[in-house]
Amino acid sequence: MLDRTVAPPVQPLARVTLPAADVLSLPSGARLHVLANDAQPVVRLQAVFRAGKTVEPRPGLATLTARMLLEGTTTRTARQIADEVAFYGASLECDAGFDRSTLTLYCLTRHLPALLPLVLDVLQNPAFPTSELDQLKTRTIQNVRVERQKTSFLASERFNELLFGADTAYGRAFDADAFQALTAEEARAFHQTAYSLANAELFLCGDVAAERGLVADAFGAGPVGQVLAPAVAADGAFAPAAPSRVPVPGSLQASIRMGRLWPSPTHPDTHRLKLLANVLGGYFGSRLMRNIREDKGLTYGIYASVAPRESGTSLVIGTDVKGESADFAVSEIEMELRRLQEELIPAEELETVKNYLLGKFANELSTVFEQCDKYKTLVFLDLPADYYTEFVQQTEATDAETLRRLAQEYLSPQAMQTVVAGPPA
Repeated sequence: MLDRTVAPPVQPLARVTLPAADVLSLPSGARLHVLANDAQPVVRLQAVFRAGKTVEPRPGLATLTARMLLEGTTTRTARQIADEVAFYGASLECDAGFDRSTLTLYCLTRHLPALLPLVLDVLQNPAFPTSELDQLKTRTIQNVRVERQKTSFLASERFNELLFGADTAYGRAFDADAFQALTAEEARAFHQTAYSLANAELFLCGDVAAERGLVADAFGAGPVGQVLAPAVAADGAFAPAAPSRVPVPGSLQASIRMGRLWPSPTHPDTHRLKLLANVLGGYFGSRLMRNIREDKGLTYGIYASVAPRESGTSLVIGTDVKGESADFAVSEIEMELRRLQEELIPAEELETVKNYLLGKFANELSTVFEQCDKYKTLVFLDLPADYYTEFVQQTEATDAETLRRLAQEYLSPQAMQTVVAGPPA
């Protein structure tokens, strides 16, 4: 009979390797990455362009352009696009990130041939109709206005501004007036440059063995356009500003954001630093959760995570607390940083975090879509093919003394940028 009072034994993670992707260079200049898996008759096609905020000529233009792609083409209205996608039980979305913009199609494999012309029409022939453009601007501005009533949004906005700089894509706050002033002509010009197939990385995964030639032919046609240069990486020599407060009159809650610029994923210590961040605040039993939530009862949750981007990586600690508890919570976070600098992590705790981190990684490879997401990280962050193998090996081999040394180098409270958004002090 199963004894549920005894935890099941922990098994070491076997060496994990991603399925190899077939990469085809197409005549248009695009690259097609294919990960085939016929476990389910479904497919995901993603067209990724260097069309994010880091290359937009005016603030907000990348977001506006990406969202307008589904608002009508020269041959289809927004309603017709939505109806065609719904008819096939598919999903089609487009959005802009900091570095890239991505059009994503999910559908049954048998419907891919019928949906490919729609995908190409959306990518190549957007109409940017004035009525939909105006409505999109209004919705976006209203949504941001609502978000700015939340302390968590305000804290993150100010944190990124101080960390990366207010004049950079990663740190620039949303400007409603600038967004409202954008025109359809500007969106067309940005689309013509940034959405050229020469800038496209295409990712086709799922039950696609019989469809790869069809996709290659569809995206292989067309002239080779201009290739956009990558953005300049953020300066790693970051000097934190004084702690910043964002007053929110009437709020009972305060949101805390702490962190700093962090070594990029290509750094030789990147996997050990990921382990260190998880000890601090990467899982439910982490140092910050035990202290701030379990012992002090200040919050429902607190986290510490590493956010890698193509032009700058950061460590972010975040939580929401009662307004009157904000300063105390900040002092407790700083105390946990000093503990990691001064004390060795107990062997049992370190083993628990390693098992959690490796188990979570293995779970994130359970579907071909998740495997493709890991592969995309290698492509866009220019990482070696053995990156994940090294992650497993270095995570297993890292000792407490190494983590204390890294904490002394990277987790000094004085090196952290701190932002508190909440009731006026």
